[in-house]
Amino acid sequence: MAQEEGGSLPEVRAGVRAAHGIPELAPKLHFYDRGLPLFLQDVATLQYHAPRLPHSALILDVACSTGLVAAELRARGFLQLRGVNGSLGMLEQAGTRGLYQRLSLCALGQEPLPGPEIGTPSDGQVPCNAIPELLCVTKPGGLVCLTTRTNSSNLQNKESLEATLGRLEQAGAWEHRVGWPVDCWELPTSELEVVSGISAKDGFIFGIVFLYRKQKAAQVEEVRSSPQLLAGP
Repeated sequence: MAQEEGGSLPEVRAGVRAAHGIPELAPKLHFYDRGLPLFLQDVATLQYHAPRLPHSALILDVACSTGLVAAELRARGFLQLRGVNGSLGMLEQAGTRGLYQRLSLCALGQEPLPGPEIGTPSDGQVPCNAIPELLCVTKPGGLVCLTTRTNSSNLQNKESLEATLGRLEQAGAWEHRVGWPVDCWELPTSELEVVSGISAKDGFIFGIVFLYRKQKAAQVEEVRSSPQLLAGP
């Protein structure tokens, strides 16, 4: 994110674009660790609106960063929260806020998610190849919530995510419950994205929240053993 104290909106946008442009995991995690001191300020500058999730007993917040979603959940009475993130610095910051019962370091898509079966994971930035792991740690009948931006620079990622979600639904791994568009996600990171049909009239970019209910475990195990379901045709 922005590296100078009190970063302006253009500086924050430049920082976010730089983060999105880092293809390798290790440099990306280093970037977030290095920019941690100003992360919450940058998020406030972008006026990020954390997704609101349905009620459940035990919640795993995947890609939890510093606890943005957890703060929303705690304010609404959700107390059994566990967090996972690939950045140690982000986890340490989240730990200082007293929001989670347990925090775990995990590079999504490269190693299994830690912990027992979870009722309702919430997802922020999870690669498609990590989605079977979300199913693995979700109990049968539990809910999986995933979110993504729908601005122009993220459309390819959104399409890949929707294709993966659709293939898993066709395979019987889970049932689609909600596809909830969000008009005011956050401010755009590029002026090119402030155009009709891509940004809300007040300048915010759009996003979407997906909610799925996991089916019986046997179907999920079949999906995990079939990589072609993730790769597509």
